[in-house]
Amino acid sequence: MSRIGKQPVLIPDKVKVDITNSTVLIEGPKGKVSKVFAPVVKITVADKKITFSPTEDSRFANAMYGTVRSIVAGMVKGVTEGYSKDLEIQGVGFKANLKGKQLDLALGYSHPILMDIPEGIKITVVEGTKVKVEGCDKQLVGAVTAEIRSYYPPEPYKGKGVRIVGERVRRKEGKTVA
Repeated sequence: MSRIGKQPVLIPDKVKVDITNSTVLIEGPKGKVSKVFAPVVKITVADKKITFSPTEDSRFANAMYGTVRSIVAGMVKGVTEGYSKDLEIQGVGFKANLKGKQLDLALGYSHPILMDIPEGIKITVVEGTKVKVEGCDKQLVGAVTAEIRSYYPPEPYKGKGVRIVGERVRRKEGKTVA
């Protein structure tokens, strides 16, 4: 049995939880998040608490028991506080701009990279080199951040590229002339 799964998730004020079959919909001040889970976990709401219990005695049900509780706790945190990730762009001439619902990245290629911003994500650009990705869905914020980083990951020789703030890039020594 999962020790994490046994703990209930407290529902703060201004948060509305709706559970139908295996779908959990949580609405709060920052937005709303919905997820579908496997039916091996029973999710119930009572007295401002969400509780979880496995519906069968299988290895998969026991594994999903704690996982579902952890994901739902993250969903509640997302609609109350929100999630954010910061990126920084390093390199001569590398920059980012917002053009309506698109992020325009100039990363040293012969063409600009235009990325559509998904629904539920807010992107802000400061000084052209600092990008902040915000949203109420932790998975979506991480996926968008990873997609932006994948256009030009930091390279080990000069350190150019898009990196997550706090990410440590291992630097290599260049060629030496003998």
